Amino acid sequence: MTRTVDLNADMGEGFGPWKMGDDTALLDIVTSANIACGFHAGDPDVMAQTMGLAVKNNVGIGAHPGFADLKGFGRRQLPLSHDEIANAVAYQLGAAQAMARRAGGTVKHLKLHGALSNMASVDADLARACYTAALAVDPDITIMVLAATAMETVVRDLGCAWVGEIFADRAYNDDATLVDRRKPGAVLHDAAIAAPRILDMLNAGAIIAESGKHIPCQIDTICLHGDTPAAVEMARGIRDHLQAEGVILKTF
Repeated sequence: MTRTVDLNADMGEGFGPWKMGDDTALLDIVTSANIACGFHAGDPDVMAQTMGLAVKNNVGIGAHPGFADLKGFGRRQLPLSHDEIANAVAYQLGAAQAMARRAGGTVKHLKLHGALSNMASVDADLARACYTAALAVDPDITIMVLAATAMETVVRDLGCAWVGEIFADRAYNDDATLVDRRKPGAVLHDAAIAAPRILDMLNAGAIIAESGKHIPCQIDTICLHGDTPAAVEMARGIRDHLQAEGVILKTF
């Protein structure tokens, strides 16, 4: 049976003269891009450049909102109310829509970043606040969720368009959440290890946790982080391995 899956990467995460990752190379490989909206990373110029390249390469554009924490790269949990967070998500989505439209494209999906994503994966009320805010801005937007977490429960209940995501470069706990980055083995850097692991998950229709536990889920898209040193090599290795096994990579 022919299988089709999306390959996405987080990008547009530089700021001013500081570059983060090789977005130009990644946009030749991936089929969807999650582009930072200026809070955890990115600025109007970085957004414009990244979105312009995404349009040129026919790569799906996604808004990637996070906490307003440039120094912490959005990976520190901030004690904000759900209303504050919902307003920040709507604000960042609006900025992404404006920059995408100016680049000749449109924002197809939304994916939460970093600590905000980790929090929403275990807090259904927070996930609902974020997603209802985004859907109020664009009722047709596709929500990208961490598969088999509270996020998925919420989007199923909302009845909105959504896709389930698994990570190529992160290890999993038994509850489908990501292993803390501070722990050894939490982040994978070798495509020779990550690519067969992802194919195993696609074949099983399940997340395979660090313990070996299988967590059945819907897999629509595979993510890798654009800020890691081996991101381009990882993306290319995963793409080549999946295509060699008959998997078609296509924007959802």
